[in-house]
Parts: sequence; structure tokens; C-alpha cells
Amino acid sequence: MDNNSFLSRSLALARRAPLSLVLLLLVSASLSIAVSFYLFLFVAAPIPRPPRKSEKTYKTILSDGSTSESKPLRSWLDNYAALKEMARKKQMPADEAYQISDPEIFMSVVVPAYNEEDRLDVMLEEAVDFLEQEYGDAHDEDGVARSTSTTATHKKTQTANGNGTSGTLHARVPSSSPASKGWEILIISDGSSDKTVETALNFARDHQLSRTTKLAHPTYIASGSIRVVSLEENRGKGGAVTHGMRHVRGKYVVFADADGASKFSDLSKLIQGCQKVEDKAGRGVAIGSRAHLVGSEAVVKRSLLRNTLMHSFHLLLRLLTPPATSRIRDTQCGFKLFSRASLPYIIPFMHSESWIFDVEMLMLAESAGIPMAEVSVGWKEVKGSKLNVVWDSLGMAWGLAVLRAAWGVGVYQRD
Repeated sequence: MDNNSFLSRSLALARRAPLSLVLLLLVSASLSIAVSFYLFLFVAAPIPRPPRKSEKTYKTILSDGSTSESKPLRSWLDNYAALKEMARKKQMPADEAYQISDPEIFMSVVVPAYNEEDRLDVMLEEAVDFLEQEYGDAHDEDGVARSTSTTATHKKTQTANGNGTSGTLHARVPSSSPASKGWEILIISDGSSDKTVETALNFARDHQLSRTTKLAHPTYIASGSIRVVSLEENRGKGGAVTHGMRHVRGKYVVFADADGASKFSDLSKLIQGCQKVEDKAGRGVAIGSRAHLVGSEAVVKRSLLRNTLMHSFHLLLRLLTPPATSRIRDTQCGFKLFSRASLPYIIPFMHSESWIFDVEMLMLAESAGIPMAEVSVGWKEVKGSKLNVVWDSLGMAWGLAVLRAAWGVGVYQRD
């Protein structure tokens, strides 16, 4: 029997079949496809691993120039999650639980770093110059932040918190005098195999002792201003940034690439942009943007392949992301600022740990109704990028499609 005869007989049988049977087969096929697609997404969608014990500690340089032992890295997210669980169990009023703890300092800087021993010094030099000039320090000699706020803190003790351990939890009471000074830098070494950690600690030591040593650029910083966190294995840029943002103490939080490509002093522009759009709850996001540089010499000199992939990715973003996110002209610039009040609506729900994590952050902000502002910043091309233009571009496209689908069909959900 040839193919034409088989097809003819199949069509004839389909015409003679009852309509109800045809509909049943169509519904069954549709359900099978839908279930298969959901199961595929359930397997393919990334699920971040929990942080390990050593990753919830940090090292810093003490006032005598020695390196500290590993110290516990406090997490606002752990406290926030435990308070939410208490509110869910009616153990405390919800309006006391669903708030993040007050800031201790004005600015937190999160720097993801993977094998950045050659480029980190330059970025840190520019950063500490600006931060020290603009915000001073808020640390004592042991690296403990001195809060400039006069926050009243409500304490509620329970025998078992959200992690099943005893402890005292703190619920925020809005401060009448929020932190306006002080800064910190959290360097998240993302499973580095070079001397990234040593480079960061040596930089901190040199600048803390700069009053007694001869440096070419002697910007003095207080002990404990720079904290270094070591991840046991590489998680990806998104995983490193998210991990750092779980432990920040600032009223505002910015993440900045370790290569120093973004003009760090433009942080003031991000703050102004964020403050202009903040809602009544103090939530806001400012997105550093290089869109104004399209057509500039730095972009024109890029290869045809790189520019083609860039424009293709932007088209994909417009097609797959929700309205506010799709209107952002540059989602991938590694210089973004978040108000502290916006963090609980974004950080607990992050899944992507790859290059596409920026987009997930912006989508989460949009879904929570957090205002966003795109702000033009200075930028320069820096050698030593670890981005593989072709493979990472394909990976970002795949990651975006999986991310959008996972949120769309309910594989990922907010609490």
C-alpha cells in the first residue's frame, strides 16, 4: 500500500468517525502537549541551590591590617522569611512582618567577581574614591556598621523560627531618620581559581593603612568597608549578584561589574533617577543604560557578528518580556540600583543565575508594580571579557525563553 492510499483511507475513516470522538482526540492531544510542555519546563527551568554554610560568611581587614577570621554574614532575607512565616501562622501582625529591616548605611555595592585579579584593583580604586568622597564611612575599627538612623526596633522572640532554630527576630518599625551616610562593598568571588580574594583583601589593607604607607593614590578607607565572600563553586554572574544582595545593609544597593567598564561616579545619576520614580513605599529601580552610545565609536568598532547578535537579542526581548521591561533599551548593562524597600519583591523570587538574570530582576520589579527609570551612564570597552559572544548569546536567548515560559505557565510562582 503506497502512502497516498494510506492517507486516503485515514481521511475517509476520520470523516466517518463521530464528531464527539474527533473532539475527544483533539482535546487529549492538546492536554498531552500541554502536560509535556509543563514537565519539560519543570525540568529545564533553573532552580538555584541553597547557599552553603561557608558562603554565609565573609572576611575583611581589621584595623591592625590583619585578615579577619570568617565572620557570619547577616542576611536580611533570612529574617524577612522567618517573619513572614510567623505572620502566616498568625503569630504577629502582618504589617510588622512584611517589611525589610532598616538600613544601617546609605550605599551597598555588590561586585560579582570571577577570576578578576587583573581588573579588580582599577574598578575598586574608582569606586572607593567616589564612595568615600560622597558618603564617608560608617564603620568602627572592627568593621561593624554604625547606623546613622535612630530606628526603633521591635523584637519578638520565638523558640523556633522559619528555619526550625531558636533565635530572636526583628521586625522593622519605620525609621524617622533613615541612614544618609556610610557605604560598604561586598565582593562576591564566584568560585574564582585565581587570586581574586587576595587581590580584594590586599586592596582593602593598603587603603586602610594608607595613612602610614606610601600609595600612589592614598584614599583612606575605614576597616571593614570591604567585605569578601567566597562561593565554593561558580554559580554564574546572576547567582553571585543575588547572593550578595541577600546580605546588603544599605538604603540603596547597586551591583557593578568588576571590570570597571561603567563610570562609577554616575552612581549619583542612578540615585537621582531612582528617587524621582520611587513610590510611597520607597520602592524604585534605576537601570544604568548604554543605549545613548549606539552609533558611537565604541559600538561601531565592534564586529558585525556582535552587533547583529545584540540587535537580535533586543528584538527577542521586545517579543518575550512584559511591556515595561520590553521598553528598556539596555537591560544588560552591569550597573543597576535598587532601593532597599524594593528588594523583598525581587530577590526572594530570583531563579536565573546566568547572564539573563538582569531581565528576571526587571520582570519581577514590573510584576510587583515597582517604578523603574532608565538612566544614561558613561561606559567604556574593557579588555578581558569572559563573555563568549556566540555561545553566550545563544544561551541568553534560550534562558530568556525558558524564563518567560516558566513564569507564564506557573512553574515559577510568587508566595
